[in-house]
Amino acid sequence: MTKITAAISAVGKYVPDYVLTNKELESYVDTNDEWITSRTGIKERRILKGEGLGTSFMAIKAAEDLIQKSNISPEEIDMVIVATATPDLPVAATAAYVASQIGAINAFSYDLQAACSSFLYGMSTASSYIESGRYKKVLLIGADKMSSIIDYNDRATCIIFGDGAGAALFEPNTEGFGLQDEFLRSDGVGRDFLRIEAGGSIMPPSLETVKANKHYVYQEGRTVFKYAVSNMADVSEKMLTRNNLKEEDIQWLVPHQANKRIIEATANRVGVGPEKVMMNIHKYGNTTSATLPLLLADYENQLKKGDNLIFAAFGGGFTWGAIYLKWAYNS
Repeated sequence: MTKITAAISAVGKYVPDYVLTNKELESYVDTNDEWITSRTGIKERRILKGEGLGTSFMAIKAAEDLIQKSNISPEEIDMVIVATATPDLPVAATAAYVASQIGAINAFSYDLQAACSSFLYGMSTASSYIESGRYKKVLLIGADKMSSIIDYNDRATCIIFGDGAGAALFEPNTEGFGLQDEFLRSDGVGRDFLRIEAGGSIMPPSLETVKANKHYVYQEGRTVFKYAVSNMADVSEKMLTRNNLKEEDIQWLVPHQANKRIIEATANRVGVGPEKVMMNIHKYGNTTSATLPLLLADYENQLKKGDNLIFAAFGGGFTWGAIYLKWAYNS
């Protein structure tokens, strides 16, 4: 019996029109372009403007871009997963609304939340459904409206995050392409270093929590940086050693876009040069769940059938991991 693997067969993207530059941020907090660029690699980020527009708006746009490019019928989609840390609403799954809006009337859907590792974990989930043989088309969307949970008076976070969405379609493959291996991890020690304090079951929303600005992202930057550098590098290296891959066997490193220095440290550990590292952090900042699919969409025209890709991510919680995937098509 031919083994079924789960391959990415199409990608799509959406980023908002509004560009928030480093220069504009100088009017919000004590910072400057040189300081931001040297420490993060970020020059600008996209921000979703408009009343009533949430994460679903961007997820729908990214899905529609994928559908239009691939010429598939939304009715063929079996499942929709929205990887996000910023759902439209508590309780009601953003994915269910997205599926309905794009016409995926035969799909079941749910949200997946693992902070900046959400899309990476979603790749594992989508692939497992495909490999089971029960589903043929799983749409995985990474989308976050980080501007909705960022305090623009907090220099530690407001310079980093942006809004955006990317989508990838997973389908069965019998040629050996698609997801080859994964190594996913988590550690609850990270709970205190990157979080939103209020709004959950421990500290429900109240007038006091709003007044105290407890509904915004808090990050202890140095600690998160230390854990991210070591863990992203460790799991990326593990993908190579476990699959007997050498630097020359890797066509692309696809790293979460959190900080240029973290990306470079991971690349150095894997041993790949900058020409093999996907990077768009300078344009979008850290879009959390959207960074990996946005990279795929931006680099799609450079990808070739059979290319070996190493994905790596690190997020709050802490959550992190790496995935080894063989690209399945030529653009």
